[in-house]
Amino acid sequence: MGIFDRFENAVEKGVNNAFSRVFRSGLKPVDINTAIRRAMEDNIQEVSPSRTIAPNHFVVHLSPADLEAMGEDAPVLADEFQQQATQFAAEHGYALMGPVEVSFVGDDAELTGQLAVEASNHRGSAAPATAVSASPQHPIIDVDGERWLLTEPVTVIGRGSEADIVVSDSGVSRRHLELRITPTGVIATDLGSTNGTFVEGHRIDAATLIDGNQVVIGRTRILFWTSPAPDSAQER
Repeated sequence: MGIFDRFENAVEKGVNNAFSRVFRSGLKPVDINTAIRRAMEDNIQEVSPSRTIAPNHFVVHLSPADLEAMGEDAPVLADEFQQQATQFAAEHGYALMGPVEVSFVGDDAELTGQLAVEASNHRGSAAPATAVSASPQHPIIDVDGERWLLTEPVTVIGRGSEADIVVSDSGVSRRHLELRITPTGVIATDLGSTNGTFVEGHRIDAATLIDGNQVVIGRTRILFWTSPAPDSAQER
C-alpha cells in the first residue's frame, strides 16, 4: 500500500462517520482529502534540492447548503483534516512554515456536493517538524508526541487560543510558558502560571535549556532539542 492509499484510508477511518451524517448531498471524506492534497501538491515550492515547502493554510469552499449541513461538526472535521494534512506533508518530506489550518466557507459559486480549495503559506512561531532537523537557531520540541520546529525568536505555549502552541490540558494556564531563542541558548520562562513550570523535575521561574531537557507544564511533557537526536532518545 502506497503513501497516498494509507493517507486516504486514514481519512476514511477518522472522519467518515461524521461526514456521512452531515453531508447528505453525497460529498465524502475522500473528496475533501483529495482536494486538500492536490492543493498542497500544486503549490509546493522547491527552495533547494533537499527542501520543499508546502502550503499550510487551506480554505475549503462549499455550497451554502453543504456548509449549513456541517453545523457544529465543522471544527471537529477541520481538526481531523489538519492532522491528516500534517501527516501527509511529513510522509512526503514537505516542510511547513506554520501549523496546518483548514477552514470552511460558504460559496454561492459551488454546487451542492462540490468544493474548491485555496492553499497558501502562513508563517507561524512554530511549525510541525515534518522534514527538518533541530539546530540552535531552530530547536525542536516534542509536546506529548507532537514535534514542533521553533521558527521565531519567541514561542508561547499555553491553553489559550492566543498561545503559539495550544495544549489541551486543564492544568496549563492560558499563557503558561515562553521559549526564547537567544545567542547564548534557549531560555524557558514561566509566565506566572498557576501550577508552575518544571525542568528536569525542578520548578523554575526561568532556565536555560540544554539538549534532551524535559519540561513539564500541568500534565504535559515537553522534550527539547537543538541538534538531531535518535527517535528513541526523543521518546524517553
